[in-house]
Amino acid sequence: MSQVLEIERCDLDIKSNKRSHHTEQNGEDRLIVRRGQPFSLVLHLKAGSPEFNPEETSFTLIVETGPLLCKESDTKVSFGLKDSTDDKEWSASASKAPGNTVALTISSSPEAPIGVYSLSLLQQGQSTSLGAFVLLFNAWCPRDAVYMRSETKRQEYVLSQHGLLYRGSATRIHHKPWNFSQFEPGILDICLKILDEGLNVVSDTDQDCSERRSPVYITRVLSAMINSNDNEGVLVGEWAEFEDGVHPSTWIGSGDILRQWADSGPVCYGQCWVFAAVDCTVSRALGIPCRVVTNFSSAHDGNGNLLIEKMYDEDGERLEDPDSVWNFHVWVESWMARPDLEQAGFDGWQVSDATPQEESEGVFCCGPVPVSAIREGELTKKFDAPFVFAEVNADVVEYVKLSTGDFVKFSGSTDSIGQNISTKAVGTDKRRDITHHYKYPEGSEEERRVFEKAQHCNKLQKKGKEPGLRIKIKLAKNMVVGSDFEVLAVLANNCMVAKSCSFMLYARAVRYNSTRGASCGFISDTVTVTPGEEKLLFLKLKYSDYGKVISPDRMIQVTAFVNDKENREYHKAEKLIVLDEPDLEVKLTGEARVGQPLTAELCLLNPLPEALQDCSFTLEGVGLTQEKPITIKLGTVASKQEAKASVQLSPREAGSTVLLVDFDSDKLKNIKNFIPMVVMSDALSPSLNTIAMT
Repeated sequence: MSQVLEIERCDLDIKSNKRSHHTEQNGEDRLIVRRGQPFSLVLHLKAGSPEFNPEETSFTLIVETGPLLCKESDTKVSFGLKDSTDDKEWSASASKAPGNTVALTISSSPEAPIGVYSLSLLQQGQSTSLGAFVLLFNAWCPRDAVYMRSETKRQEYVLSQHGLLYRGSATRIHHKPWNFSQFEPGILDICLKILDEGLNVVSDTDQDCSERRSPVYITRVLSAMINSNDNEGVLVGEWAEFEDGVHPSTWIGSGDILRQWADSGPVCYGQCWVFAAVDCTVSRALGIPCRVVTNFSSAHDGNGNLLIEKMYDEDGERLEDPDSVWNFHVWVESWMARPDLEQAGFDGWQVSDATPQEESEGVFCCGPVPVSAIREGELTKKFDAPFVFAEVNADVVEYVKLSTGDFVKFSGSTDSIGQNISTKAVGTDKRRDITHHYKYPEGSEEERRVFEKAQHCNKLQKKGKEPGLRIKIKLAKNMVVGSDFEVLAVLANNCMVAKSCSFMLYARAVRYNSTRGASCGFISDTVTVTPGEEKLLFLKLKYSDYGKVISPDRMIQVTAFVNDKENREYHKAEKLIVLDEPDLEVKLTGEARVGQPLTAELCLLNPLPEALQDCSFTLEGVGLTQEKPITIKLGTVASKQEAKASVQLSPREAGSTVLLVDFDSDKLKNIKNFIPMVVMSDALSPSLNTIAMT
């Protein structure tokens, strides 16, 4: 009969295991490991217990996860000792160690469900609890579905807590810093709680827990749970009224959002970049490599025909229709294999989108769908390929609705949708353009071939007729919020006869998702344009007009419309104005050293011709602001005067970090900047002295 070991305690060797499993940033309070990789424990035997002898001692280890324990679901696994661990399944090996201890090595299966596990040891029917651990996906393990070969990419897409989000327009791209904060205290537990609140937990708890082995399944759950449309998910989406919540542009990190959700339920409010950033945080926390991606001129194909059909009346006013084009839209890409597609070529980056736009299988979620499937027009691949394809590669067709009810097609575009698709580059703060991942070069034979393949029965009908009239809009170079500036529309007649037309130029506030706001400028004229002649139309946009109606996105849509009723000829040009924001200056003085005071000096010039009320600076940084943002309220700042503040920080962790700063007020909101730094331990030197970024 096997000897029975009398165990006094089990040392989980947390510090060493977390270092080898790349989880040391989670803190040292509990064991967190990645699947498919061995971890070590030490069993301390009681005085008088038999010594461990591989030939005379045997025992069984049991790991359990989830509320329903089932061998068939791999939520309860028993395994004995082997000479060495096996990297394909749960296994263990043991050896005698000094001081009447046993060195125990356990390797988890690279396909095990992620989550919180209990570990126990069974000897002759007697069970001894050895403790608990959290198991995550493992981008370092070649047998894990999320394996990523490049170490620099693993550092960026799994371990980095800081990033940049891109917004604006295709011609004026702005970056915004973001704290993902996936390793802050309590965040991992909140991420696991999100999985426990998923819709599938109620319908089939056992199946849900078992499916957590799959990053495809987890990614789809997160896409549904980051928004609150079908459940008590993390964020409430809102694009108009924000009085009873936080404006989406105010957020500068995921940590505060996730903690609020854990404490009191759905958080008000989010828009696409917030949904995506929080999704990225949770994915990285669970071990799935993830990055935030912005698509400029992003289509929302409401009727699923891969065409964006814009309807206008005879005066050039846009009519309501199910399609729209957002100035930008933000989602995430997650890295994983796709064995569920049963066809090679679709592993790698997968698009998923937590912004609630359309239902997928009865739930507001989207993806994951392979980026490679979008590029090749493989719209039968799961999940939601047609919708994502249209976002980046739909064609635009424009119609005028006549008083008779008939529609006249007058314009269109095959290359305006899906521009400058952007993500943060690996290891730097530069923008990387990944448009080529999603589609072939616009207008190329390959791109047209893919579009026609994807469109199925809705093939594009091209018309090569050159318009007799041409119209374009010219903008001023510097358009800073608070200033007045002119917009110019140029109408040219390239045909052989004179044209009499209604010539209109109007401006309207617009949000990034193309939702139109109030008008802020209009001018019209009836003109006769002779062959070869140009007519100009000037529109002055005054802050006194646009300042009252623009959203915090600071966007104005300018449209020029020409109506030649005699020849039933219509022409339109549009330009998006993204007003420049004032510089937020951030300067650090002192040494960036653990436990030493560090001063952040903040300054912003009010560019508006009126005073700003309720001014404040908010600062957040991992290891700098004690888990919660610091807000400094300033009150009123007069026109053309500077808002200034000085904040003392005390770094508590050595290593690279980023300080994010946000300025907010009643009329000028969400002005952001960031400054990277390296915090030294209290035993090391290089002085930081002064770092400045404007």
